[in-house]
Amino acid sequence: MNFVFKTNLLLFLVLSTPIKLLAQKKSIDKPRILISTDIGGTDPDDNQSMIHLLMYANEFQIEGLVSTSFQTGTTKNIFEMIDLYEKDLPKLKLHAPNLPSPEDLRAVTKQGTTKEAPFKGYRNSSIGSDWIIKCARKQSDQPLWVLVWGGIEDVAQALHDAPEIEDKIRVYWIGGPNKKWGANAYAYIAENHPNLWIIENNATYRGWFMDSESPKDLKANAFFENHIKNVGHMGTDFRNYYEGRIKMGDTPSLAYVMNGNPDDPTTESWGGEFVKINHSSRTIFEGKSTIADTVKAYGIQEWRFRGPELDIPKDSVCFTMEISNQVWPGYYIGNGIYATRYSSKKPETASYKTSSAIPELNGHTGQYVSIKPWPGKKDKDDYDLGSNWFGDRPDEDLFLKDQQGAKTISKHREMFLMDWAKRWEWLQN
Repeated sequence: MNFVFKTNLLLFLVLSTPIKLLAQKKSIDKPRILISTDIGGTDPDDNQSMIHLLMYANEFQIEGLVSTSFQTGTTKNIFEMIDLYEKDLPKLKLHAPNLPSPEDLRAVTKQGTTKEAPFKGYRNSSIGSDWIIKCARKQSDQPLWVLVWGGIEDVAQALHDAPEIEDKIRVYWIGGPNKKWGANAYAYIAENHPNLWIIENNATYRGWFMDSESPKDLKANAFFENHIKNVGHMGTDFRNYYEGRIKMGDTPSLAYVMNGNPDDPTTESWGGEFVKINHSSRTIFEGKSTIADTVKAYGIQEWRFRGPELDIPKDSVCFTMEISNQVWPGYYIGNGIYATRYSSKKPETASYKTSSAIPELNGHTGQYVSIKPWPGKKDKDDYDLGSNWFGDRPDEDLFLKDQQGAKTISKHREMFLMDWAKRWEWLQN
């Protein structure tokens, strides 16, 4: 087939393709995303991130908005944000006519789990975890990007219930404090699905809101005053979260697929730059730990205590461990062994104390020191990972204070904030 004939044939095919089909192909090329959010919980930054998502919704195929909160959050909190979006939509559509309808967004809003995973790492399926499976199983040339803004429990449940979806999804998880609360679900994934494609962002995300290096007009309070304050219904609502001060710690997951090459996490993007890791740090204490015990920040810490062999189901809660004024459940894992997991959200020195009606488990005290960088040198207890697991850059010059890799996001602050400012201008007229 000569060049002229091929060229004419290609031109004929393009001209003869219905406009509707071309539009559909353009839509299909948009990244497929599913958000798992703990909106409505104790940290209102998810509300800020949801407003940002809705203002950029024309850039994606939004296949799911899953509520996964262990406090008070439910789908009601997502619907409230969609209601605000609906009021601002007429002005937004003048500039972005392909923004999704509020009805379509409500249709993909699903309730996920409302409980942390027990020691085994999964519990029962939820509407949200089933929705992840359904979306992942769709016939598509693209992966499903699962952007996790809170606990990773629904992802762990979906992988447990349908392990074949492992190679159909790509996960970007805002870890750190979420890993602390979701240590059991994380442990399940790391141990049973080490080949999952995942960006584990434990500290890099903080570059989105740590504005110590920003010029005055781009600092968190100034940006609100200059671009968001009283602009549209979403801008008016924005003040309700941190009095308008920009945090949006989950937004880097969205920004990652917005700008850069999402197929390669080792390259620059608005959502950070990451390094491939082949292990995830874990330390198992057989009994107490002391101030002499050093662990990796963001790693999994697991304490195991011996007690009576009871005729009770595994994963029964039999003791609690208080760390830094927060209380964590401890479980019976069988054969007279009781255990709890924890993950420090930053480098720290901390103390713990156990409480239980079982004498052998009551009153244990100890300490530990967590250090940077993560995951550090490989140790015997670490989880072995496959070739598609990525973590925060460990380079010292990329830290913001003690936050690993944060400068890989903060360096783009002017670009991503001013791009967002243009969208706020759409609502000013």
